[in-house]
Amino acid sequence: REKYVPRGGPDGGDGGDGGDVIFVASAEKNTLIDLSYRPHMYAANGSHGQGKNKQGRSGSSLTVQVPVGTVIKDEKGTMLADLPRRGIKVVVARGGRGGRGNTRFVTSQRRAPDFAEKGEPGEERTLILELKLLADVGLVGFPNAGKSTLLSRISAAKPKIAPFPFTTLVPQLGVVYLGEERSFVVADLPGIIEGAHQGAGLGHQFLKHIERTGVLLYLIDMAGTEGRDPYEDYSALRKELGLYHQELLDKPAILAANKMDLPSSKENLQKFRARIKNTNLFPISAVTGEGIESLLEELYKCVQERNVLPEEELTDSIIFLPPVAARPLHIQVDGKVYLVSGDAVEKAAHQADFKSSEGLRRFQKVIESLGVEEELVRMGIQEGDIVRIGDMEFTYSL
Repeated sequence: REKYVPRGGPDGGDGGDGGDVIFVASAEKNTLIDLSYRPHMYAANGSHGQGKNKQGRSGSSLTVQVPVGTVIKDEKGTMLADLPRRGIKVVVARGGRGGRGNTRFVTSQRRAPDFAEKGEPGEERTLILELKLLADVGLVGFPNAGKSTLLSRISAAKPKIAPFPFTTLVPQLGVVYLGEERSFVVADLPGIIEGAHQGAGLGHQFLKHIERTGVLLYLIDMAGTEGRDPYEDYSALRKELGLYHQELLDKPAILAANKMDLPSSKENLQKFRARIKNTNLFPISAVTGEGIESLLEELYKCVQERNVLPEEELTDSIIFLPPVAARPLHIQVDGKVYLVSGDAVEKAAHQADFKSSEGLRRFQKVIESLGVEEELVRMGIQEGDIVRIGDMEFTYSL
């Protein structure tokens, strides 16, 4: 009884829930390097419940910014989540539920419980984070269109250059500096060929990475050095991109007519212009540097416009990773010590109130319901043997 509290009784409030660990895709992050300096992350615990049925405050969630394009995998390498757009949130570890106050355990026989329940432990995960190639500009062209030569001209990158197709087998990145703190990243991707959307050549590798670029630069061999028709090349490139993913055709794009230093290029350029309308077309030579400066300025302009996305393109969607798989009951014998493990039994031990005789009896009932005692007897446990559950030790008695 409590003075001035009619019909009082137990009034212990519940504890607050633990905070979640949340990853959010941010345009302000470009690498995962800062996460390597703090590999262990924890959200805040919930506060204790108090008398007068006051519930404890929930713990603050920990929000971790990661670059757009981050892929989350488990220890086995299985992909759990992908963050392709800024604003996407992934709850990678849920906080534990707060413990229940003694009010929750009132029954007709137990009028004044002298025990409460501790909170659940939160989820614990080991994750692998990978950042898929994410460049401002992606070079799109057939093999030998001069992509690697152009990248080496406009940046400090040194891609392999040779007069045969598929010299570039993996993406090459180069940073273009225009001065006055203006820069952008260009990716030289493996050359595309017809049938790439079905995996021909290095098609799947190319198209997988081109999805991650903001602006496309179509590089066309205007000299037709291998007997190819520049317009047919351009049409084939767009066709392959559209067959793989129609949205690729909606990306901002610029056309560069390369190899303008060769004799046949000027005549081909006139024919090309006649068939292309309302297209950003820049005649260049990756070898001599002709037209490169104006092309880079236009690319930078497109990149800046791309980075300032309208608010409706932001997303506040939240992804919850599937719950961590529960470990089943397992008992290992080491001499006279029985090591009991499993999520359910360890959770029961963690939440039990051993300071109270009623709390101890409740724990014993939970252990019996989980089949732990029955399994211990079957394994031959004797009086006086030690039972270890998590960091708790008990002496077995009949």
